[in-house]
Amino acid sequence: MMEITMDRKDARAARKDLKAARRADLDGSGPTIEERAPERLPGATAKFALLGEVLLVGLLVFAVGVVVVTLPAALAAGSRHLRRFLRAEGSSLAQFFGDVRAALPGGLAVGAVALLIGGALAGDIVVASSGLLPGGEIFTVIGWVGLIVLGAVLVGLSATWQPGGGWGAALRTFPGQVGRDVPGGCYLAATAVFVGVVTWALPPLIVPGLGCAVLAAVAIPERPRRRA
Repeated sequence: MMEITMDRKDARAARKDLKAARRADLDGSGPTIEERAPERLPGATAKFALLGEVLLVGLLVFAVGVVVVTLPAALAAGSRHLRRFLRAEGSSLAQFFGDVRAALPGGLAVGAVALLIGGALAGDIVVASSGLLPGGEIFTVIGWVGLIVLGAVLVGLSATWQPGGGWGAALRTFPGQVGRDVPGGCYLAATAVFVGVVTWALPPLIVPGLGCAVLAAVAIPERPRRRA
């Protein structure tokens, strides 16, 4: 009877060790169980850790981008931070704020232009909705579509920014990326709609909404696609 009990304990311990080894294998923290190519984005396999990092990035982006004109720099730094996490590289807060400082000079200009365009579109929606203009419904639709496109461009452009090339390189590169991946551009537009809707429904949700927007901007170019 004692031997049977010991065998059961050994079997439970072996199963527990195997589960722990499989978790370590999947998240990249331990040796692999089977020989295979390393994960391209090992950080994506740690689901709860990724969720926590997305929420952290949303909080950081909100804190830095609350002035609005600093939002592009915040999104750019958040994208680089989350990309480092997904690649299982160092993703410290010091690196995040270092990216913010590097992105701020040109990012302020991008943020100011985006603020002016957004203000003009919002004013168009208010005036068109007041009934003072003939065909106001059409101008209202144009205004909302413009805001969605503006949000998608802001998120995608910020995710394209790199310290070496700066915002000039991002502005030259981003249109070509959208042209080569039109569905990806539509996904970015859907992301902008998502952030707007959840923020309108409950303003505090802007924090996880921004984190999800950064995750989408990083993940969309990495998704599997059919090649011609």
